[in-house]
Amino acid sequence: MITSMRSVTSVLLATLLSLCGLLATASGAHADAAAELCDQYATTTIQGRYVVQNNRWGTSAPQCINATGSGFTITRADGSVPTNGAPKSYPSVFYGCHYTKCTPGTNLPKQLGSIGSAPTNTSFTYVGGAVFDASYDIWLDPTPKTDGVNRTEIMVWYNRVGSIAPVGSQVGTATVGGMSWQVWTGWNGTNNVITFVSSSALSSWGFNVMDFVAQAMNRGLADRSWYLTSIQSGFEPWSGGAGLAVNSFSATVN
Repeated sequence: MITSMRSVTSVLLATLLSLCGLLATASGAHADAAAELCDQYATTTIQGRYVVQNNRWGTSAPQCINATGSGFTITRADGSVPTNGAPKSYPSVFYGCHYTKCTPGTNLPKQLGSIGSAPTNTSFTYVGGAVFDASYDIWLDPTPKTDGVNRTEIMVWYNRVGSIAPVGSQVGTATVGGMSWQVWTGWNGTNNVITFVSSSALSSWGFNVMDFVAQAMNRGLADRSWYLTSIQSGFEPWSGGAGLAVNSFSATVN
């Protein structure tokens, strides 16, 4: 009888622990799949692989984003800043290490000379009434940096709306990934910036990150001994922005 009662107790305890585990898993999945971020630099993880960041760095006006299982949507974007200066923010999803945050299981930073390919894909939803660019960011540094500002920023502008322009000045054109781009270079006060501006709006596109890295190296803005630290997809809004969304994002560094 004592053995029997112990068996029943063990079964009940195991069942209770199992239920608690299921509840914890469900709660964790919900947190990973959807979260509203309103704090200035709030972040959350999606797919157990990427980080979504509110990144409201250029204004004190409120901004909120809703992280989804595959990206995010800007749900609030108050205020505006002059179009001849820096944007309000860069809400985005990234892979790698950005400032003090690294994505789970990332193999970045990684030396450029050791990367075979870095396929990536992202898609956007655009809305009217906002001044913004939709930009893919690629960050490079001479050291395997996991915090602070990197030396070179590569921007790939899928779209721009309003009287805005990249940092610096246009220095030419280039064909990258089978597409034609305006090429702009400049210094933003903290790092070099090279920007590739699409001749027409792209709602989605996939490419090899290393094709744009090669362009930066050809212009003396990096070399094979440098490191790729992070790759990101998001928006730079100057005015408005509610409704803009990154529908999907994927990145792999081989």
